[in-house]
Amino acid sequence: MPPEPEYTAAEAQVADKSVGDLVTKISEQASTLVREEIELAKAEVAIKARSLGVGAGVGAVAGFFVFLALIYAFAALAWFLNDEVFDSLWLGFVVVTAFLLVLGAVAGFIAYRMISAGAPPTPDLAIQEAKLTREALEHPGAVPQPDGPEAVRADR
Repeated sequence: MPPEPEYTAAEAQVADKSVGDLVTKISEQASTLVREEIELAKAEVAIKARSLGVGAGVGAVAGFFVFLALIYAFAALAWFLNDEVFDSLWLGFVVVTAFLLVLGAVAGFIAYRMISAGAPPTPDLAIQEAKLTREALEHPGAVPQPDGPEAVRADR
């Protein structure tokens, strides 16, 4: 066994100071990392909440078009029953009703897709980053790989 090296008081003080500096740097970097992860989570939730809001607005427009279509459908039925003959007047109301129903269906489909894209408003990217950070801290030598095709890490 080789003999243990002896340190002078000055060398021990420098070694302690550098360890203290390292601990301080690590603490600062960990704090910065946590703050950045929180900001990422906030941004992600804001984007998804906006998508939900826009989807709800488009859904309201779809409901409005269906409501208008029902007005025209009842008006067309009333004219049809009033005429009791296949006259062209009620056919115009039916065409407008069909047009409004198509508009309502398109708006409803768009609303469904937007709400599905934004629900639930969870910070998926921030959670993935936190998992990768935890893995890197637990296994410093290993390079963590993101899970799934959507887990592409952006360079900061």
